[in-house]
Amino acid sequence: MTFNRNTLVSSIALTATLMATGAQAQMSDNAVRIGYLADMSGTYRDLAGPGGLEALQMAVEDFGGEVNGAPIEVSSADDRNSADVGANTVREWFDTQNVDLVAGLVASSVVIAATKVIEDNNGLGIVSGSAASSITNEHCTPNHIHWVYDTYPLANGTAKAVVEQGGDTWFMLTADYAFGHALEADVTRVVEDNGGEIVGTIRHPFPTSDFSSYILQAQGSGAKIIGLANAGADTVNAISTASQFGVVQGGQQLAGLLIFLNDVHAMGLEDTQGLLLTTGWYWDMDDQSREWAERYFERTERMPTMVQAGIYSSTMHYLETVAEEGTDDPETIRAAMAERPVEDFFSRNGRIREDGRMVHDMYLARVKSPEESTGEWDVYEILSTIPAEEAFRPLAESQCELVTN
Repeated sequence: MTFNRNTLVSSIALTATLMATGAQAQMSDNAVRIGYLADMSGTYRDLAGPGGLEALQMAVEDFGGEVNGAPIEVSSADDRNSADVGANTVREWFDTQNVDLVAGLVASSVVIAATKVIEDNNGLGIVSGSAASSITNEHCTPNHIHWVYDTYPLANGTAKAVVEQGGDTWFMLTADYAFGHALEADVTRVVEDNGGEIVGTIRHPFPTSDFSSYILQAQGSGAKIIGLANAGADTVNAISTASQFGVVQGGQQLAGLLIFLNDVHAMGLEDTQGLLLTTGWYWDMDDQSREWAERYFERTERMPTMVQAGIYSSTMHYLETVAEEGTDDPETIRAAMAERPVEDFFSRNGRIREDGRMVHDMYLARVKSPEESTGEWDVYEILSTIPAEEAFRPLAESQCELVTN
């Protein structure tokens, strides 16, 4: 199926009209209110941030700005990568604005705190930016959904591929908070299960600007692979420092375990070429992706990350479900969202499991060399597809209390 904006808008309008004429919409306070919470100014600004808000606004506009006659209202806030700020913001939204959906949700420490508030208020949250697999494992709730990716497929994709290519000794450089710990644990499991060894680990504060001492320790370990269990500006700074210290020239290889399009673009192909990574989506992987990404580029002058694409996808899935059900009741909507497959420009073979994990195909990619690239944003070659059912943690291994084994 080819993603076509006019077809999409027409079908959404027809659905809304049928719902509006068939029954009185049961929208709380006669409006659908979405609060977008993300890092808007710090380490994770570029991977989600204002660009993610733009993607959400695109979804609202494509939907027509209303659901069954009820206007869609969007608020946004900068969580400043603080769990306290994030939790307090979400609490205020519920107390004073009657927010129906909390979207965005990036830093894992913020997400864990915010989703507890969402559960306490019987709201609904869709997590698009966070990577910690614990969000739908030990920290699962019946009130949130995890949409784009998590540490489990990142480790399964990238670490497994690197070990299979001979990178069997690893030194882990890890961001010292929930996301970094989860990624380190998942990578350790994959490396050891595939016959490799973790020879050392060091954790750095989040965020960190000076990686000199950490890179020196990684060099001194003698490990073939330096695994970067961090993200955003931390990853960029670590790779830049490694380049300055001649890590690759010394015979070691970097494995960026959570690399975003904006990171590669910022560092350039000269420093990142050949890097293997796992991604949930890429703007140039097919016609559907290109069509949406080009519309996004017209608004932002940047190609979207997988998180920004996922924010549009999850928002549209939510609004379509609200229109079909004729209500924004969070319990009803979460259950109905899980009954509907997620098949759009972002997701292939997508569905929402009982633990709240939206599983979908993931992709192993390689960063192109400058000679291979045909343009500023032509940076990935998709090497293989990791099927949805293989990519994410099996429910049989879940610690989520919502899962009945």
